[in-house]
Amino acid sequence: MMNLRKKNSYLILVSTFSLTLLSGCQVVSVKQQALNVTIANERNSILMQDKLSEASLNVLSMSGREAKVCTDNPSSCVDELKMIPEIVDEQFLSTASELYLAKAMLLDKSSACTVSTLTKHRSEEHQQQSQKDYDECQNQQLQMLDKSIRYSYAYLFKTKRKPVDRIFDNRQVQIRDFYNQAIAKLVTLSAQRSNTKKATDSIKIGNSTYSISLDNYPLLKNKELERFISSYNLNFSGLRTINRRDGFGSEFVVVFPESDQKSDNKYILDPLDFSYKNGVNPNIHKARYLSATIVARPTKANTVDEIINSPNFVIQVYDPYKIENVDVADKSYPLAANFSAPYGLWLAENNLGAAAYLTLIDREERLTMPHLYMLEPYNPNKKVIVLVHGLASSPEAWIALTNDIMGDSVLREHYQVWQVFYSTNMPILESRFQIYALLKQAFGTLNPNDSADKDAVLIGHSMGGIISRLLVSDADISKQALSMMSSYQQAKLRKHPIVSERLKIQPISNFDRAIFMSSPHRGTDFADLWFTRAARKIIKLPGAFLGAVTDTITSQEIDAKDLLTQIDKGLIQNGPSDLSHKSKFMTLTENINPPKGFVFHSIIGNKTNSDDPNVMTDGIVPYKSAHLDGAKSEVIIKGGHSIQETPEAVLELRRILRQHLIDHNIK
Repeated sequence: MMNLRKKNSYLILVSTFSLTLLSGCQVVSVKQQALNVTIANERNSILMQDKLSEASLNVLSMSGREAKVCTDNPSSCVDELKMIPEIVDEQFLSTASELYLAKAMLLDKSSACTVSTLTKHRSEEHQQQSQKDYDECQNQQLQMLDKSIRYSYAYLFKTKRKPVDRIFDNRQVQIRDFYNQAIAKLVTLSAQRSNTKKATDSIKIGNSTYSISLDNYPLLKNKELERFISSYNLNFSGLRTINRRDGFGSEFVVVFPESDQKSDNKYILDPLDFSYKNGVNPNIHKARYLSATIVARPTKANTVDEIINSPNFVIQVYDPYKIENVDVADKSYPLAANFSAPYGLWLAENNLGAAAYLTLIDREERLTMPHLYMLEPYNPNKKVIVLVHGLASSPEAWIALTNDIMGDSVLREHYQVWQVFYSTNMPILESRFQIYALLKQAFGTLNPNDSADKDAVLIGHSMGGIISRLLVSDADISKQALSMMSSYQQAKLRKHPIVSERLKIQPISNFDRAIFMSSPHRGTDFADLWFTRAARKIIKLPGAFLGAVTDTITSQEIDAKDLLTQIDKGLIQNGPSDLSHKSKFMTLTENINPPKGFVFHSIIGNKTNSDDPNVMTDGIVPYKSAHLDGAKSEVIIKGGHSIQETPEAVLELRRILRQHLIDHNIK
């Protein structure tokens, strides 16, 4: 019995020990993990974290080499991987691409590749050594980027499987990103090291030579460039969306230098007849910020070995507005593009919003005269949209619309945007006259046979809507205006050019459609509220304008003081005061409408819950002031005065612009 007990105890002990051993040997278990962890493991790479992608790590495990060793010395590791027959071509090429890019990124973060301002306090010998280390580090970085581009390209286009066969592979997206980022960094570094601001003929990197082709972007040929900026990872706060076109190639912004011909901030009372230097109004600005896409490809690409080792590569710069597809390896692929980046960079670097408020209190000399900005290189085959902002505003008021035009492939193909920027403390009649002259000069530079010279669209918001209405109307208000002057002033000023030119309103024939948004055509009582009246006393007429008027009138032996005293009597008022429904400006202009047959639209805000025309208002402009008889369409949108920023208004504007194309037989 005792022996049986011992035997049973022994069996239990053995069984327990066996189970323990079996449990200890189990190395695989299963559990559910978070979805974001699963996706991150599949898609993360050296671009998103401080370690290689899972795909590359799996390949390295076949060689027994550690990731850190391989990123420190990628060439040695790549040579070893090449000798392992079990590693297929896609695995080898993609891993090599990531290893070289990882090394380039490590070098970029190193102290040797960073110029320290502290070295200027060291000895000359130390400074020379630091510069030598810096140059050598950048050379190494460029060589790593060169290798990454080559291996990426070989993976994308020269493996046994074609790109279309990998359409659902996460790895293909990763390698495309490696290729784009390597190009972005290589071009940026090379531009920084260049001693010229013009696009060079070639870039020398170790044994490699990258020739530069501008055949697909002739506008850049022989032009001086201020900067060449990768827009691959630019982020803009304030832009609701970034309008891109996915495809092949690395996205850039090309920045031209500012024109040497600058305004001297002199106020010009006769802009139509003024003799500008070189015959060009310096306030008409051609596009300085341009979208570009770069593709790097080998000149010989028959084999993978040629792609990796042949010294000659070519960098091709494309205009993504004019070129939508690019042929690579006998196949056509969409060309990548970022249409928002040039616009966002222009807005960010010019700070137009702050300038708008400063001009209102006459503290910004930049806007002595109105300016016109072309947002893309002039295209004779595209129709022009001109945007005119409202009180205390700037082209920033049109961010949503402009960005949506760039994002709409149909509108982007057929329209180009011009932005007007003007001082809103100016009398509205004066602003209308100056903007009229500016637009006449801009359209006058175009070929009459160009599409851009005709069928243009004018869009104005608030005060800009009033100005826009007067830009497409035909009226002579001389008699009514002169009746508001003293008999002495009438006798002296009746035939004076600075008076007659401003009172005889003529339309700009290039426009055949206009859109008025939240426009107080008959004024607003908001301008007469106590706090608005107080602000109007602070807002002054521009000193440059008053000085020019005084000088001109004095030269005609007219008592300037007599005219200027009329400012207090409402004859000459600042823009905000003109918006009052009691103002003399409204008395003179409220019944001036576009001629019969001219197509115009109204978009009006209504922040009330009423549909009664006597009640509806956007909080500043009542419906009855914004409404115009004869509109092709009138849309009332729930919202306040800044209605142009709402998605509903932008959609309506896009509808109107598409209808405009249909009406001109463009589909």
